[in-house]
Amino acid sequence: MPSEKILEQKKQQVAELSAALKESCTGVIVNYKGINVADDTKLRKQLREAGSTYKVVKNTMLKRALADAGITGLDDVLEGTTAIAYNKDDYVVSAKILSEYAEKSKTFELKAGFVDGNVLDAAGVKELANLPPKEVLVAKALGGLNAPITGFVTVLNGTIKGLVVALNAIAEKQGAEA
Repeated sequence: MPSEKILEQKKQQVAELSAALKESCTGVIVNYKGINVADDTKLRKQLREAGSTYKVVKNTMLKRALADAGITGLDDVLEGTTAIAYNKDDYVVSAKILSEYAEKSKTFELKAGFVDGNVLDAAGVKELANLPPKEVLVAKALGGLNAPITGFVTVLNGTIKGLVVALNAIAEKQGAEA
């Protein structure tokens, strides 16, 4: 049986992980089996530069932290070697980086993930990875909002242009009569 000191340390680690998961908008759980140190270092650096946190976690500790964070439905994937990457700001970046690495590796695999507390399976994580970056999505949304306004301005310009042409024709006709 573990000592009280070790139990307290583990409780503290679970509490810290749980708090981080509550603040995160997305998380990806992977099986990191077979990754070598050089690739792991490169992968961690990529994730850190993208604003994600990547940790190797014991399954029981992650199970408790997920439960404390209110994320349920991931217990069945918490077997074998497990690591989690989570991000507070970007919904796509962790999934994108880990999915790219999983495609290159034969042993590294995506297990599952979550977005705003909703559980995703491995296929859902791959779909999330295929989404364009946030900036592109915002630009598309703004373009969609801008399109009706542009159309309205074009219609108004056409109406005004038609009025100007009609007035010009009337002026020319009256000038020719005089």
